[in-house]
Amino acid sequence: MILQYKGIPVFYKDEGKGDVVILLHGFLENSTMWTDIKPTLLESHRVICVDLLGHGQTGCLGYIHTMSDMANTVLAVLNHLKIKRYTIIGHSMGGYVALALAESKPNAISRMCLMNSTYYADDNERIELRRRANKLAQNNYEAMVRMSFTNLFSSESKTTHKKELESALKGALKTPLQGYMAAQEGMCIREDKLEFYKGLNSKKTIIIGLKDPVVDSSRILRETKDSSIVCHQLSYGHMSHIENKSELTYILKRFIE
Repeated sequence: MILQYKGIPVFYKDEGKGDVVILLHGFLENSTMWTDIKPTLLESHRVICVDLLGHGQTGCLGYIHTMSDMANTVLAVLNHLKIKRYTIIGHSMGGYVALALAESKPNAISRMCLMNSTYYADDNERIELRRRANKLAQNNYEAMVRMSFTNLFSSESKTTHKKELESALKGALKTPLQGYMAAQEGMCIREDKLEFYKGLNSKKTIIIGLKDPVVDSSRILRETKDSSIVCHQLSYGHMSHIENKSELTYILKRFIE
């Protein structure tokens, strides 16, 4: 389905019945990343997937898409559907968007899962890497996307899940340059949300890939140790919906119930 928002199309899918679960994809992904996970969630819940700004079938609003910009786009869909309370699961960048959405609507969140994602802001090194990638992408976009995307998988998974990786990469390559650059800039300027997430009055979990090359699992385990945030550790990298599909599906099923 398409919702017109600020002059651009916003694509979403609304399926199933029951309490609402919102699924938000990561950078260089779109709502199809949930295809294998969604059937299990639909057994008991209404599931809504949204293509974030500059990804999938959703248009761009500029050359910087802040996490709040993306959250407001998701909120426009939820308002259109008259949804007031929900569980939200965000993969990678989708987790940053989920946190921004929760800041604007804290009482709407019954459960929040940061999946291969984090609450902490980019450090200076990460910001430099993102901005360098944006410059390189302007000259050789396909090569940059291929490198950015394949590096999210653990070394083992690049072999054992080669077919799934190649399929997901095809989707990543459909992301427009503007969407790539705007999301990178938006991620650069997000703020640390640890104290906010700790204080959020909802059920909270973080799913960690122990071989994740972009999320510091040891830092998350240390900083959330004495909080109400439950951490689940999986054995592979950043793409748990591919690399640890069965374990992830089981965890998410239990989490939403």
